[in-house]
Amino acid sequence: MLTLPPLGLYIHFPWCVKKCPYCDFNSHVNPDKDDFRYVEALINDLKNELPKIWGRPIYSIFFGGGTPSLISVEALDYLFSELRALLHLSPQIEITLEANPGATDRDKLKKFKEIGINRLSIGVQSFNDQYLQNLGRIHTAKEAHQTIESAQNAGFENLNIDLMYGLPNQTIESALFDIDQALKHQSNHLSYYQLTIEPNTPFYHSPPTIPDEDNNYEIQLACYEKLKSAGYSRYEISAWSDSASIKNHCKHNINYWSFGDYLGIGAGAHSKISNSSTQTITRTVKLRHPKDYIKATKSSHKNNFVLQENTLSKKDLVFEFMLNNSRLINGFNLSLFSETTGLLPKDLTPYLEKAIQQGYLINYNDKIIPTKQGINFLNDLQMIFLEN
Repeated sequence: MLTLPPLGLYIHFPWCVKKCPYCDFNSHVNPDKDDFRYVEALINDLKNELPKIWGRPIYSIFFGGGTPSLISVEALDYLFSELRALLHLSPQIEITLEANPGATDRDKLKKFKEIGINRLSIGVQSFNDQYLQNLGRIHTAKEAHQTIESAQNAGFENLNIDLMYGLPNQTIESALFDIDQALKHQSNHLSYYQLTIEPNTPFYHSPPTIPDEDNNYEIQLACYEKLKSAGYSRYEISAWSDSASIKNHCKHNINYWSFGDYLGIGAGAHSKISNSSTQTITRTVKLRHPKDYIKATKSSHKNNFVLQENTLSKKDLVFEFMLNNSRLINGFNLSLFSETTGLLPKDLTPYLEKAIQQGYLINYNDKIIPTKQGINFLNDLQMIFLEN
């Protein structure tokens, strides 16, 4: 029986000062952005979606992009007033905003905190100026340090620092330097992930020289040991907390990985919404280009913001459940599968048995836990659940 999981809200802000050559996110350079027109579209989009989530509390909000910290204080304040009026926000809600050095300042961060943002995710990527330049970032290492310090001075205790490894011409020593620099700030969360070359990006068409698989593995091992020795624990493939306690884990992302529900508003935003009365789960994708998205607010059609919508099949549910939950280092309880998909355990069992036989997973008293091999070869593990 499908039961309603926790619900989060994702809000996409599509604009950037500059498009990074490795980025395949839905982001656009637009120096003449009109924040209020876009916020009006967000509000209308949300109003259209409200019947799908009547009565359900929102446990987390995540502003992603793009570069959400570019939004004006006035536009964000207006948006928050509407969110509070339209939604049932949990008293313990986590509200995260992605902020980039070079796209915000101390005063603005302080005002974001006053409006209601209580968690920041700062896109540093590296504390090495040469690497930042190679990545097409608009900030320097000095500005990265200043932004983190400004966030802490503004009262942000819940703070994530984004770092990347496997950068062009990166060495173990320079990767460890990045970790050391991040640790100096004593933030309670780090996202540490490998640079990947994605299709339809400048890096894909003109690939930089990046460390090979063996060198990346050595970088990964050295940096993981550094994080562990500093008191951080890895709870998801790319996520580290400064304590074993779940209080420092990102609630919004944990909900994704646990196959929870999320409503997405904004250009290109994705949603996953469960319906207990019909025992179905629907995925929705919004119009991708900001101009089309803003223009859609003038339409009287009830699905004017929707680009694509479909109900997940049994095969989709099996794969997507494991695509997410297999990322969790400590695994998941087998009962979660039926609760969040509405399927029977037997629908998952043949795939689990194969993954266990191949050494990717273990079943410990109906808790499914990835092995070291499963973590290191995550794509191979996930592909098992896509087989017929």
